Amino acid sequence: MTSQAISPSDEAGLETISAVLPAGCTIHAWIKATHDGAPARLTSHVDGDLTGALETSNPDEFEFRPLMLERGGETAFSYDPATTEVSVLYAFRQASVLEKGIRLLHARPANAAPEVPGGYHFRPPFGWMNDPNGFGRFGGKLHLFYQHYPHSLRWNNMHWGHAVSKDYLRWTHLPIFLFPSDELAARADGRGGAFSGSAIALPGDQAGLRIFFTEHMKDREPEEQVQFTATSRDLVNVEPARLILPARPAGLGLTTDFRDPYVFKGPDGKWKMLLGTRDREGGVILLYEADDPAAAEGWTFLGTLHRENRFGMTAAECPCMLPLDGPASDPTTRWALIFGLLTSRDPTTGRRNMTLATVGRFDGRSFSVEFEQELDFGTDAYAFQAFVDEAGPVGIAWLANWTDISREIDMPTAMTLPRRLALQSGALITPPVPGVESLRQRQLDAKALLDGRTVDLANGSVEILLTLGQAGNAFRLDLEHPEATVAVQLNDDGLSIPFSVANTKASPRYIAAGARPSTIRIFLDAGSIEVFADDGHWTGTKRLPGFKGVSTARLIAPEGNIIAAEIWQLGL
Repeated sequence: MTSQAISPSDEAGLETISAVLPAGCTIHAWIKATHDGAPARLTSHVDGDLTGALETSNPDEFEFRPLMLERGGETAFSYDPATTEVSVLYAFRQASVLEKGIRLLHARPANAAPEVPGGYHFRPPFGWMNDPNGFGRFGGKLHLFYQHYPHSLRWNNMHWGHAVSKDYLRWTHLPIFLFPSDELAARADGRGGAFSGSAIALPGDQAGLRIFFTEHMKDREPEEQVQFTATSRDLVNVEPARLILPARPAGLGLTTDFRDPYVFKGPDGKWKMLLGTRDREGGVILLYEADDPAAAEGWTFLGTLHRENRFGMTAAECPCMLPLDGPASDPTTRWALIFGLLTSRDPTTGRRNMTLATVGRFDGRSFSVEFEQELDFGTDAYAFQAFVDEAGPVGIAWLANWTDISREIDMPTAMTLPRRLALQSGALITPPVPGVESLRQRQLDAKALLDGRTVDLANGSVEILLTLGQAGNAFRLDLEHPEATVAVQLNDDGLSIPFSVANTKASPRYIAAGARPSTIRIFLDAGSIEVFADDGHWTGTKRLPGFKGVSTARLIAPEGNIIAAEIWQLGL
């Protein structure tokens, strides 16, 4: 994927985006009129010959316009900045896009991806991103869809972005997959769009996938949120969506929250759907079922699967459910039900928007909880979505928290490292996926940190591994960051990520109370810290402000408490 610079055109006043493109390219462009007085116009020339023109009169939002280039050669896209603004322009060949992805030709400064040298977390090629959607393996590749707004680095009307990978770590960006309705796409007013959902493979020998998503439209009566489904036969282009759940269940006293359909095969072989909502007591997860083998129709409400009342009137959202330690059809298999709690607050630590994981037995209609835990003590692994891959369950989350979102400040939007899910010693563990070691480029240190010296972390994209002499040995790892005070600490209270930003209100306490690990893996990148203790028995994720990484590290510990400390430079 490459980006082209804008240069002056031979014609006075015009600007041109130039690239050498092969024949048969599809162009996706988003353009907007700068004012009501004249339409926006983008023209394409190949080797000097006019090959197409795109227009819109809309001054309120960028409008999508596709273009096919039958000829290849030196291609120039020209526009007059007095009448036309271009948000995004990319090219791809349909026959090879799953392997080669899109070629980004232009993104304006307001929505261009930040420069993150050495960054190894998934980020969109432009624009805003939040929840992962439709995470799964289809057509032999890992697919990640995500909540996306292409035209700025802040949230607005939702699209679905799309990328594929062979190893969970190195991703190829694909064309935008799903768009808001025409009505919602006409203005950049944040009224709604294609909200979160999930994906399943088409049945039998059919290629492709079926997605499920919530359409949100603010102030729509009687339902702001309804559920749609759509199919993609080629894993790139989506067919028209169809409404499948037009209303919430009646008689339960639910708010208008009714979203994030997660579809999976139950132990009885039938398709199940989870939806998140709330009532006056707290968060509620609804269960639906379909007899249709294609899951395309006939969805029936079965009842409330689970509820969480301890944190106030919080909405349960982004639910997912999957078997952990055996096949779905085995009645002894334990299942994990994972969901976020929007607006929740832990009264002990002040942490907000927590994610809970409950583990128990699921018979297709009811869920009996054996134990529960927080998924992440740092709380910045939100909207977690998982599926059962060839080697077992794997999940990924949005590396952020809604409490940090600002209308004024661009933020480093990213996904967490993908994580395995497994049962171990009565807990749900979430270590990073096997293969993260392939990110290691060179060892930065194996002695200085252990000796108490300050170690330079280069660009800040590193992995730090600590081995303790005994479980629970105390230490503090201070990390120098340009905008925050941040550390990793283990003491009698537990494992924590002390964090604060100058001239802001006091931060919550990010702690796994009572944790006494023996090994710690710390992944640092621009905008984030992820801590995995004892193979993910305790996992903590915290978003760091800005687009620069941690510059130095210094370990403080009594002699013998830490017996090994090494640092690895990471990169893709």
